[in-house]
Amino acid sequence: MYAPVKGAVKLRALDYAERNGYIRGVVKEIIHDPGRGAPLAKVQFLNAYHYKRDMELFVATEGMYTGQFIYAGKKASLDVGNVLPLTEVPEGTIVCNIESKQGDRGAYARGSGCFAIVKSHDEDKGTTRIELPSGGKKSVPSSARAQIGVVAGGGRTDKPLLKAGAAYHKYRVKRNCWPKIRGVAKNPVEHPFGGGNHQHIGMPSTVAKDAPSGRKSGLIGARRTGRLRGVKKSGQDKD
Repeated sequence: MYAPVKGAVKLRALDYAERNGYIRGVVKEIIHDPGRGAPLAKVQFLNAYHYKRDMELFVATEGMYTGQFIYAGKKASLDVGNVLPLTEVPEGTIVCNIESKQGDRGAYARGSGCFAIVKSHDEDKGTTRIELPSGGKKSVPSSARAQIGVVAGGGRTDKPLLKAGAAYHKYRVKRNCWPKIRGVAKNPVEHPFGGGNHQHIGMPSTVAKDAPSGRKSGLIGARRTGRLRGVKKSGQDKD
């Protein structure tokens, strides 16, 4: 059922060249990955230890092209597509495919059109504060690496799917999560909200977070329900 994916998308494994200088790669091809909104870039690097070439699969950033040189490392220049540790990235820079820990090869801002903004560096703690695509702010180690630029394939959700067939093909290659049937439209044996002469829940839609798995549907462990009205400043937005 699933389309063959092109492989795991990761930055280079952290090595001596990236920690102390830089290494140059070349974009060989920009490809589509089934089930992923963002295009990928096949980047070829020379292996530092053996007579061979290594092909890495990067997230393609906007403006990337075949034949482009990509530089990765502490002393790489601040250009779109290059990979640098956050210590070398000035505040206000737009980055993507950011590591959460040094050497994990990319964790945040990897979806099509996504980017994060470097907000501040705390040199005493050795951390960097970034603003994620969700608007939330996060502190990551300054030694973590990031790609410069915005992930390509942005604006994908602006165009409506228009018909069920388009949604079918979209989710067929992703995972079995479409179509979604409402609980009240089911039978009592299939869902806690099922059955009845009219489609109604017939019980509170809130449910305890320690409820058994068959009952655990609806608003799980809700502290409050209803519309969120007005603007409430959360703790992480105050800085």
